[in-house]
Amino acid sequence: MADLDPMDRAILQILQKDFSVTVQPYLEIAHKLGTTEEEVMARITALKNRGLIRRIGGVFDSRKMGYYSTLCAMQVPPQRIQTTAEAISKIEGVTHNYLRDNEWNMWFTLTAHSKEEADKILSELEATAGIPVFAMPAKKTYKINVSFDVEVPHEV
Repeated sequence: MADLDPMDRAILQILQKDFSVTVQPYLEIAHKLGTTEEEVMARITALKNRGLIRRIGGVFDSRKMGYYSTLCAMQVPPQRIQTTAEAISKIEGVTHNYLRDNEWNMWFTLTAHSKEEADKILSELEATAGIPVFAMPAKKTYKINVSFDVEVPHEV
């Protein structure tokens, strides 16, 4: 991250710790930094293209909103990873889908209106993929807040 200029660092810091839920949040960031909304958007796009920003979005408590959510794992043979990942990613309610270097190599999170709906979706996936799905609904929820200090200089 040594090659980030002060403006990029300031944008990253605001996105992580001070992002406003307003009609024009990027314009608000621009005003805080003394630049234009266009420059902020261009810099965010460049940071995404470099892989420094993966996603900008809200994190919602699905349980408090009346939904059911579960973490799932599968043991997918290497030659079937691509097709299985594509099938999982097409499912409405899948929020994460990723590989791990483990016997249980494909992991995803499913959110549905109810446990019954989630069970039906997972049964359909098992039938389509021909691979069992191990569902692990959370028994206890922990609030995890991760941010990375990008050492913003005093002057931007």
